[in-house]
Amino acid sequence: MSKAEKMAEFLNKCHSVFHAAAAIEEELKEAGFLKLQENENWKLENNRYYYVMRNDTSIIAFKIPEMLQVKSVNISATHSDSPTLKIKPVAVTGDPHYGRLNVEVYGGAILSSWLDRPLSIAGRAVVNEEGTLVSKLVDFDYDSVIIPNVAIHQNRQINDGYKWNAQVDMMPMVSLRKDEKYLLNKIADYLTIDPNDIYGYDMFLYNRTPAYIWGDEQEFISSPRLDDLGSAYAALQGFKNAYSQNSVNIYAVFDNEEVGAVTRQGMASNFLADVISRIFASFFYSEADKSAILANSFMISADNAHAVHPNHPEFYDADNRCYLNGGVVIKRAASQSYVTDAVSEAVTRQLCERAGAPYQYFANRSDNRGGGTQAAIASINLPSMSVDIGLPQLAMHSAFETAGARDVDAMVDLFNEFYGSTIIAGNHTVKVTK
Repeated sequence: MSKAEKMAEFLNKCHSVFHAAAAIEEELKEAGFLKLQENENWKLENNRYYYVMRNDTSIIAFKIPEMLQVKSVNISATHSDSPTLKIKPVAVTGDPHYGRLNVEVYGGAILSSWLDRPLSIAGRAVVNEEGTLVSKLVDFDYDSVIIPNVAIHQNRQINDGYKWNAQVDMMPMVSLRKDEKYLLNKIADYLTIDPNDIYGYDMFLYNRTPAYIWGDEQEFISSPRLDDLGSAYAALQGFKNAYSQNSVNIYAVFDNEEVGAVTRQGMASNFLADVISRIFASFFYSEADKSAILANSFMISADNAHAVHPNHPEFYDADNRCYLNGGVVIKRAASQSYVTDAVSEAVTRQLCERAGAPYQYFANRSDNRGGGTQAAIASINLPSMSVDIGLPQLAMHSAFETAGARDVDAMVDLFNEFYGSTIIAGNHTVKVTK
């Protein structure tokens, strides 16, 4: 089975941000990682693997070598969330003829891509179990919801730049009557509990179309949530497979990047900095020693990149543009929305060349602001060098996105090389060693 096919299997488990974190946790457990709890003291040991989760959606895993030999920290940062539609607390609206879910847009979704396609509902519910509140995964996993378009006969402007209204056009139809307890009853049936034991939920719509590989040469992968679970998967494979004797390897996946990351489980939180501090404190490092090692360190922020659209090449810079199956994308921006600089670019190029992974460049048109990533946020509190990279893809933030299958190999190979290396910053020099 190819790396892209394995990625498709992974993506098909990730129907919500909670299920994505659970799928990552499953792989870590199978690889021998031990789970830690944030609300407990940690007693870490040399040559052991650990992970910790926050709020069921963000996860940080790390490999500890012999700490006396540690000279740097290797970090990858990706995110687990994707643009979608989230169900409001009072979930059902409608009239005597139709029951509809009351939803709001999460992130910068392409709204039209959610219409006229099979949808379902997944997330988590918080239930009362004998006085203890417990989070439970929920995934209806059947074609239960649809958001119907208005026919062209009633909306003659639909092909002339129609503006979708999130409160009007995006309400999903679920039944032929308004049932105010529809969602609670469905969750209760799924969990085989009394609806009165459900004390809260975070539930989202998801596209039921599965990830698949396609093309005459099986050169494409299409899937919901490629941004950014494609990068999260590739980084995870390299992280699991590789080991560095002189670096602490850290794999971090954060929630809420699509809505700014300023949450307790987002990149702007203390999660990563706190985990790093607790690792070094477990081995009695001083703050000064920890800071010196972090200054040697390197972070790869992996968030997907915009490949040239075949129908609209004019949207991209004439020279700094990337294509599907052209390899890992190194992203640059003068605004620092991408934090790559000459040094971190050079390190990444060297890692790619050692791994035999092709690479290419992306920069926005000078008259287009473009998007940003988590790296700029992380750089506020971490002194490590950082680079922004990604898988090139089409239709970013659509309910169904497309990337190149061969680029999955390039990303995994890069992370294998990265996590097997030690990166040391000197005075005007950087050395990458195995």
